[in-house]
Amino acid sequence: MLMGHRVDWETLTSSVSRELNRLGATSKLAALSLGLPIVPTSPAPGQRAGYRYYDIVVAFFCGLLLISNVGATKLIAFGPDVNVAGFPVLPIVADGGAFLFPFTYILGDVLAEVYGLRRANRAIVTGFVLAALMSLAFLAVDAAPASADWPLQDAWHAVLGFVPRIVVASLLGYLGGQLLNALVLVRIKRRFGTRHLWVRLIGSTVVGELVDTTLFCTIAFGPLGAIFDGKSVPPGTLVNYIVVGWVYKVLVEVVMLPVTYRVIAFVKRRDG
Repeated sequence: MLMGHRVDWETLTSSVSRELNRLGATSKLAALSLGLPIVPTSPAPGQRAGYRYYDIVVAFFCGLLLISNVGATKLIAFGPDVNVAGFPVLPIVADGGAFLFPFTYILGDVLAEVYGLRRANRAIVTGFVLAALMSLAFLAVDAAPASADWPLQDAWHAVLGFVPRIVVASLLGYLGGQLLNALVLVRIKRRFGTRHLWVRLIGSTVVGELVDTTLFCTIAFGPLGAIFDGKSVPPGTLVNYIVVGWVYKVLVEVVMLPVTYRVIAFVKRRDG
């Protein structure tokens, strides 16, 4: 029996519970068996309890990438045939990935701006692995014998069949462009501070999309990919394809700046 001291049982049990909770799940069970409450512990100074939206941003980033890779198997053209001094100005040539792929760069900007280069690169590599896995899955499905009751094997092969130069172009273009996009954004931020966000967003996209578009177009449809099957689109069409794709993707970034600003501000308030 303690003489001359008053025991504050509420404080005592709370302290014991915190210590047991800190020690792990087994001690939590011990605390429950003693009838003690489980008291949540706060992260230590300088530590984060975890990011609330990182996994959501990464999921959308990877989803847009995979959808765009499937869409990119189709070349599309807008406008009549117009040539100036033998150079094809129209039609505007693009691929089906142009509808959604620019948004992967917007989300890439969010990842690099809010979560830093290391976590942005982790998301980029995750997307690369999933895109490679998708290509291997399509290869396996294409090689599997078709049912006699399913007459669409040729159509499947034409659209989703394993085309080495398209796969290599997509993976290399994506990896080079996205890694440069994140690196340029972070380097500009370190050099000039947090002001002028629009400079970081547009500057990184200009560099990243130029590398991405040039690699993809020259490998998928140009001379760099001719080692696969000896085929290449005419030089004028290739230049049209690269320039139109690059300018279009940068313009999407510019037009979407107000939305990107709001998304970054929203995520920063919760995860920044």
